[in-house]
Order: sequence, then C-alpha cells, then structure tokens
Amino acid sequence: MKDDLIDLISKKIIESRRIVITSHLRPDGDSICTSLALYFMGEFLGKEMAIINKDKTPFPFKHFPDSEKIKIGQIPSQSFDMVILLECANVSRSGQKNLENYFMVNIDHHYSNDYYADIDWVDPEASAVAEMIYALGEKLKISFSPRIADHLYCGIISDTGSFQFSNTKAKSFETCYKLINHGADPIGVSNRMFNNNPPEKIKLLGQVLSTLQMNDKGNIAIITMFKKYLDSLNLKEIDTEDITTLARSIKGVEMVLFFKEIKKDSFRVSLRSKGAANAAFIAEYFEGGGHLHAAGFTIHGNYENLLKEIPKTVDNLIIVQARKKRP
Repeated sequence: MKDDLIDLISKKIIESRRIVITSHLRPDGDSICTSLALYFMGEFLGKEMAIINKDKTPFPFKHFPDSEKIKIGQIPSQSFDMVILLECANVSRSGQKNLENYFMVNIDHHYSNDYYADIDWVDPEASAVAEMIYALGEKLKISFSPRIADHLYCGIISDTGSFQFSNTKAKSFETCYKLINHGADPIGVSNRMFNNNPPEKIKLLGQVLSTLQMNDKGNIAIITMFKKYLDSLNLKEIDTEDITTLARSIKGVEMVLFFKEIKKDSFRVSLRSKGAANAAFIAEYFEGGGHLHAAGFTIHGNYENLLKEIPKTVDNLIIVQARKKRP
C-alpha cells in the first residue's frame, strides 16, 4: 500500500511542471526543512518549485540556509499543476484558501488525518515527514546533495527531539545514517538548532519556569508563557520546545500543560507527555490534535479558572486511557 502511494505521487510529480508546497499553520522544523528539501528535489527533476506558507517561519528556522525560498501568503488560484500539503490534517490546517481546484497530495505522519486529497499518504509509523520524503526521493532516483540531505536530517532531528521522543524508530536512525552518507552535517544542524539562543530566550526560560505548578498527584506539570513576558523582552517569535522538555523531565510527570497566552482569555495549550499518557487523545477532546507524546489545542476563558479546570479534566482523561488499556 505504501509503495503504491509513493508510486502514484512520483508519477504525478514527473507529470507536473509547476509544483507548490505548503505546510501547516505555525510551521515547525520538520515541515519547514522538509519543504526545503522537497523544493530542491523538484529542481533536480527540472520542475518549477515554490513554497508558500500562511504563517511566518519561526525562530530559529528563519535563519537557516535557504529559508528565503519560503514565501508567506496565499497560494494563487490555478498557478500550479499540483500542491503538496505537508503535515496538514485537513485543508484548513494549512490556512490556504484557494486550493479547491488543485490536484492535492496530502503527506502526513500524524494518525489524525481527514484523508481529503487526491492522493493521501499518511504514515503514523514514520518519525517525521522528512523520513517519508527521503523514501519518495529514493523512488524518484534523486541525487541527494548535501543541501537536500541537511534539510531532511534537520527535519528528523527536529521532530524526534534529537532521538529523545517516542516517535524515534530504527527507521529514523537508518534514514539519518543514509543522509549523513549523502553529506548531511549533524554538528552544523545541531548548532543551528540548539546553540543559537539570544540572551532574551534564556531570560524567558526563567520567567516561564517560575510559573511551574504541579497537580496534587504530581503527574501533571503546568507552565505558562504570558504575552507580557514576550513583550518585556521584545520577543515576537521564539522556539519553546526546550522549556517544555525541562518540565517533562520532572520525576513522576506524565503530562506537561504549557499555556501560551495569545490574547486576553485565549491560550494555545501545548501538551507533552511520556510513558503511556496519550497527548493526542487529550488534545482531540479539546478539538485539537497531534502526536502520541506531542499535541496541542486552543482554549478560551479566565486564566485562573482554566488553571483549575483543565488539569483536572486532563487527569481524568489519563485515567480513562489507562482503564482502556487494561486487559
């Protein structure tokens, strides 16, 4: 089945002359770096390529090599032969408004997906879409340049948390091994991703961690990033994954709730879990989505009330999950 889908996508790419790539709102390292790799793979095949995302490229990826290739805005109607959507559970997740007449290819590694495109390749066993696009490149007989290899390696490293997250599989290491042999630079990628923090980011880390609260059972950690923190440090875009990782490292914690204030009484809640706790299950309860151990949702309401209600609901959902798994 997977090979059939790769065949279908390969044939459509070969048939097409102009191809546009887009990814989900608030794009992450996997979607950004994989888009860039796919862009250069298409150029290798002689295609006219474009990357158009609705949302801006966040730090630190906006400073990465080739990030200027990514345009921000809406894909024009009927300007391309096909559109490839990366990590979009549905069209609305892309934020794009003009795709109804396009031939769409949906490539995703999240299990929650609406299977909405002309070709849907959804593989929840893949660690990252970068891993999937490497397999597509092999089918297309791409000559993997160091540039392409670097971007795909970055995508896998980003989505596996440097091989620390539960989506890390043997295939992740195998693909990275091949990418390094193609010229990917692991030290260069790590330096760009993890050793580029401005002093303000470290100050922000201290402010966010100072909000740490634990529920009575000690299995849920809650941290908050208020908008005023970003404003006082003159930060507009910042990667906060490492802050969440620190909270998740607390002994006994199954779930981290990271409240990020969008505006008054509106929060984006990032969920990070470990062990058997299913972050995606909880996010979907709140009409969000994501991975087993990394998910999110948006919630509205008074902060103090949310801080009382949400952890209780999450703990009850963790209990429900545990009961379902019992024989």
